[in-house]
Amino acid sequence: MATSDVRLLAGRQLGLITRAQLRALGISRWRVRNQLAAERWVERSSTVISTFTGSMSRDQLMWLGVLQGGPRALVGGLTAAEVHGLANWHRETITVLVPYGDDIQEPIDGIDFVRTRKAIDSFRSTSSELPLMRLEPAALMWAAQERSDRTSQGILAALVQQRLTTPESLAAWLRDLKPLRKAPLFRGALAEMSEGAQSLSEMELRRLCRRFGIARPAQQTKRRDSDGRVRYTDCEWPLPDGRLLVLEIDGGFHMEVEHWEDDLARQRALSAPDRVIIRCTTREIRDEPQRLVRDLQRLGVPKAA
Repeated sequence: MATSDVRLLAGRQLGLITRAQLRALGISRWRVRNQLAAERWVERSSTVISTFTGSMSRDQLMWLGVLQGGPRALVGGLTAAEVHGLANWHRETITVLVPYGDDIQEPIDGIDFVRTRKAIDSFRSTSSELPLMRLEPAALMWAAQERSDRTSQGILAALVQQRLTTPESLAAWLRDLKPLRKAPLFRGALAEMSEGAQSLSEMELRRLCRRFGIARPAQQTKRRDSDGRVRYTDCEWPLPDGRLLVLEIDGGFHMEVEHWEDDLARQRALSAPDRVIIRCTTREIRDEPQRLVRDLQRLGVPKAA
């Protein structure tokens, strides 16, 4: 009976089990020692044993981290966001959140144990067998510790842009997590996202407009291209002569040939006699704002009311 219970519990934990769990199931330390000596099991840490040999997958490393971290440990940070579906923000190191004061027997290569004084029991996701933080607190707490303000805001914008959460949900969690570093910065960014900005570059463009006193654009406007496909434009301004100025903002990935060609085709499909489409890069918004504003004004973008 004990053997089947071990198999069942280890199966739920992707083949990993702690010594304490084995004792609770009636498995003696002598039997554990014999399994290890026979090389049927492998000691992955002083606390955690795998019931398989060979290398571990990333999912199994997450289980190793939470089992090593203790019964209240949760996969957190960008690792949790990745499990929830966030794309293009991969970090090789796995983040595990543990309550402050809980004992971690030893460090493990590739796993970052982050201590917190916050009551993390309410952060646990109910959608996963893996002890996993909910998306919003995982991202906000990671962003609060990130050195770069641009990166901190960028992760929140990516979550909204990829439709994994909403500005309103993030704002609600921001209130629940207080005190939290960078909270004023996050509140401002989330307010801009609620008004239509869905990327860090779009938020920075809105700030550029306020700084230089030009009209704020409409953002993420739904349009149909010449093939009838639904598209969303980054920024739009109605011009005094009745035409529409569309600004598309390119990030670094647009320099890849495939993306570049897709963007050219998209621009052609969105073009119309009464619609002027121009492009800029995120670097220009950040490093050459005066030049960009000058070009926008030359094309007819009015001053702010």
